[in-house]
Amino acid sequence: MGTKLAGKVALITGASAGIGHASALALAGEGAQLVLTARRQERLSELAAQVRAAGGEATLVAGDAREEDTARRAVAAAKESFGRLDILINNAGMGNYKNLVDTSAEDYDELMDTNVRSTFLFSRHAAPGMIEQGSGTILMISSMAGIYGFAGEAVYCMTKFAQVGFAQALDKELRPHGIKVGVICPGGVKTEFGLGKGRTVESVAASDMLEPEDVAGAVLLACTQSDRSRIIQVQMRTMAESLA
Repeated sequence: MGTKLAGKVALITGASAGIGHASALALAGEGAQLVLTARRQERLSELAAQVRAAGGEATLVAGDAREEDTARRAVAAAKESFGRLDILINNAGMGNYKNLVDTSAEDYDELMDTNVRSTFLFSRHAAPGMIEQGSGTILMISSMAGIYGFAGEAVYCMTKFAQVGFAQALDKELRPHGIKVGVICPGGVKTEFGLGKGRTVESVAASDMLEPEDVAGAVLLACTQSDRSRIIQVQMRTMAESLA
């Protein structure tokens, strides 16, 4: 186990699978103590067992990231279990790939609440403690769909552009308090994300999309910068992407 994050406490939303799961293992591998939250208690317990088997520490908070109580409980768990919170990874999210005319108001609400409301809630409740201690890192896991608009993904793009703008504004607001804010924007990633919402298990498996561990590497990079530097934005695409 490495030591780059020894003594640091990291809270990861959507930790039960995909990028969140991979990021948890990456940060724990460098000594971070973890608070892991997601809706699926069983999957969280399996991840925590992996972390502990490797010599790490993890506290679990099962709950829906769209609910303010979940954010409150997760931040409180960090302080109760480890005495502080140093890193917040806003990873909880979902995709829904539909043309605008096929997108319902219910689809819109689900995307906005999962991708944007959760990011706001966890950042809102993590920030006061970081301001008090004069340090911290807040990362948003957005998407290349937060940089470019894509047909058939208008509402999804809206949510991901919102995360990028939120990160840019918070960078200016929180940097005077010693807090680093950044955003990671990967292209497609081989995860459960979007399954049944425009992607299938087969289409993901057959693709040349990024692996969750690729994105976790960028998360780890952003979390291990020197005190005098910060990662503002990372854009990631697969090497298999067409040049045209």
